[in-house]
Amino acid sequence: MALRPSKSQARSDEESLAARAHIIGEAKVDRRTKDLVQRLKPGDIAVISHTDLDVVAAETLVEARPAAVINADASSSGRYPNQGPLLVIGAGIPLVDRCGPDVIEEIADGDQVQVVGAEVYRGDVLIARGVEETVETIAVSHQLAMDGLDAEFGRFVANTLTYIEQDRDLLGSDLEFPDVGLDFDGRHVLIVVRGSTYREDLQILSDNGYLADLRPILIGVDGGSDALMELGHTPDLIVGDFDAVTERTLRSGAQRVVHAYKDGHAPGAARLDELGLEYHTMSASGTSEDIAMLLAYEQGAELIVAVGTHTSMVEFLDKGRAGMASTVLVRMKIGTRLVDAKGVSKLYHTEVHTRDLILMVLAAAFALGAVVMISAPIRLIIKTAWLNLTNMALLSAVPAPGRLLSLVALWSFS
Repeated sequence: MALRPSKSQARSDEESLAARAHIIGEAKVDRRTKDLVQRLKPGDIAVISHTDLDVVAAETLVEARPAAVINADASSSGRYPNQGPLLVIGAGIPLVDRCGPDVIEEIADGDQVQVVGAEVYRGDVLIARGVEETVETIAVSHQLAMDGLDAEFGRFVANTLTYIEQDRDLLGSDLEFPDVGLDFDGRHVLIVVRGSTYREDLQILSDNGYLADLRPILIGVDGGSDALMELGHTPDLIVGDFDAVTERTLRSGAQRVVHAYKDGHAPGAARLDELGLEYHTMSASGTSEDIAMLLAYEQGAELIVAVGTHTSMVEFLDKGRAGMASTVLVRMKIGTRLVDAKGVSKLYHTEVHTRDLILMVLAAAFALGAVVMISAPIRLIIKTAWLNLTNMALLSAVPAPGRLLSLVALWSFS
């Protein structure tokens, strides 16, 4: 519902609106941020309803380069120190927070809206008034979160312990795995999940030759499969509920496994049915990344390398999960076959330093010098070339009439 100011206030607001800098753009509206970014274009104004904006969602918003982000909810509620809002603000994108649930209903896709500070207008009509977030305002929320972090951690641990009993099916021998037509036995498997630094870590594994040399089976968990495609690697298998995978990737030729609840309900099946694509289903508790790991493990993979997986309390809270029972159980079962490559980009860099180039050139020069000193044929060739150059220099100093006789004499001498 639009805010209705008095006539005098309206005139004042119009004068103020004309005087202040404002951002104008076409609105794109969606309660689900990961659905919104699929159709968000540079210069649009993103209208979302996202409490505690997570890192992955923030990164996708930044990549889309909207002119501003309007959030009906609190991008940082103070529940835990989430980093998503800081990524948006750090990219120079204005973030207007806590605009209220009505803003989602008031603004429609395609509306031309203006953002002036913490106020949102359609034409001259004030639609919503929120909070213009800055590094300082987010710092206040984070301080509140830090003050209550012990209590939040206690709730997280309690939830994890409660659900460990319910998720014990992940350890059972009666869990049924679909035949996806891939030979896992004795091979490496790379699992890519949309988590923090997943793109950077995957890039490192691609650049350092791991993918080319070991040729692991590639499993993308939902949007992680798109990251593989972006680097030119087609996934062999996609696991998840398929709500964040592009159609191009779905049609890439990869096998598809829809993660279903224990009661058999598979939310991701509807989209694949609509696209006319075949798929397998697997019913189990836990997350899709848990299912991907278990599938690779049970099919005999020698080593499972994971990128972008979720392991900390903040990462699980970012995903909207209040505990990590299934992840604890799965990692206990897989044990040393799992290598977590998350964060490898922070340890390993591929750029060549100037010092390394100088040392490489010096080493090559030393090796060439050693070959010249040791090899008699090469010494003879160099000596002959030097004599010829010397003779030509002497010959050029002789007047033209006597040059032919001098040339014959020099060649006879040499």
